[in-house]
Amino acid sequence: MTISPIKRLNGEIRVQGDKSVSHRAIILGSIAKGVTNVTNFLPSDDCRATMNAFRAMGVSIEDINGGTVKIDGRDLYGLTEPADVLDMGNSGTSARLLCGLLAGQNFFSVMTGDSSLRRRPMKRVTGPLRGMGANITGRRDGDLLPLAIKGGELQGIHHRLPVASAQVKSALLFAGLYARGKTSVEEMPQSRDHTERMLTYFGIKLGKEGNVITIESGQKLTARDISVPGDISSAAFFMVGASILKGSEVIVRDVGLNPTRTGIIDVLKKMGALIEIIDLRDSEGEPVGDVRVVSAPLKGTEISGEIIPRLVDELPVICIAAAVAEGETLIKDAAELRVKESDRIAVMAECLTLMGVDVETFDDGMRITGGRQLKGTVCNSHGDHRIAMSMAIAGLVADDEMVIEDTECIKTSFPEFEKTLRQLSVV
Repeated sequence: MTISPIKRLNGEIRVQGDKSVSHRAIILGSIAKGVTNVTNFLPSDDCRATMNAFRAMGVSIEDINGGTVKIDGRDLYGLTEPADVLDMGNSGTSARLLCGLLAGQNFFSVMTGDSSLRRRPMKRVTGPLRGMGANITGRRDGDLLPLAIKGGELQGIHHRLPVASAQVKSALLFAGLYARGKTSVEEMPQSRDHTERMLTYFGIKLGKEGNVITIESGQKLTARDISVPGDISSAAFFMVGASILKGSEVIVRDVGLNPTRTGIIDVLKKMGALIEIIDLRDSEGEPVGDVRVVSAPLKGTEISGEIIPRLVDELPVICIAAAVAEGETLIKDAAELRVKESDRIAVMAECLTLMGVDVETFDDGMRITGGRQLKGTVCNSHGDHRIAMSMAIAGLVADDEMVIEDTECIKTSFPEFEKTLRQLSVV
């Protein structure tokens, strides 16, 4: 992708459906009783990996127009043994969430992924699932894909998450639907709660006491229609772009504003961004609203502690805001960035350094000294969709043309990114 500097971003957009919600809509719709219709489904490579896995397990899923999906649910015990290996592509969400679900089935399954996913750690999920009695084997003692899962009888456990992770929490709650007794997950700080909200929406009763979530087996899910809100992780690129380009004004309509995901808004406001939430409302258990962003001078800040799980996916584009902001921005407690689709700390430091930014890295974060004019350059995304899109936003304010290599990966989360960016750009 080649990006040239522009004058400003201006206009109204709707970003594609939330990736996290789209994954979970397929999963819960498939094991619910009845037909679930999903609108504004995200037709990305990652979400299609989840969809194709359930098709391989006997679920009829009709992809009506790329954004509307009809799922004929098979009920809790209606899935069938897949005839082939389940390919999760680049989707860590698909792999980790399905681990929990597959562990409770009465059949054998194998899952794999692309070269990037096969490097990502899975023991954070397979470990506690084994503690429930799951029979899971794989490379490096079950830490790396491919994984072989012999589903069977599970026993509920209490598990305390050592690191906040919505994927691990969700996997254990899905396994808890099939396990004897109660399964409880303790987390601190809180990770994104789309799974809990959607389970409740489908009729599952969850216990919540302090930071402990409990699910009891034997409950059935009833099909419900779902309208997927716009993905705040996708909106984040345009929120940062509008903030750093003078004279910009962007409104993102119908975006998901789940409080476990709005750390990006809190941090940008702390840096001096002018962001307004309009028409906040509830949509089938998820908060939704319009976000208006007007350009403003930004200043550096510290980002650490409990806010990290609320913005971990947005940290790459926050790095772009930091590179433009006056002063230093310090990111700490974000070691999770090392094990994403790429080592995002190393790759963002590499890309920003090529643009003339002073960056210092640590095991769990980085220090970025902002305020200099960014240089146009050639950088490589290392196959990471969020790096690719973040560097595209950086290119808007560079002094010359920006070339981003390896951008096919953008299709994993935001296929319409470039189209939406062009729609807003004023040259």
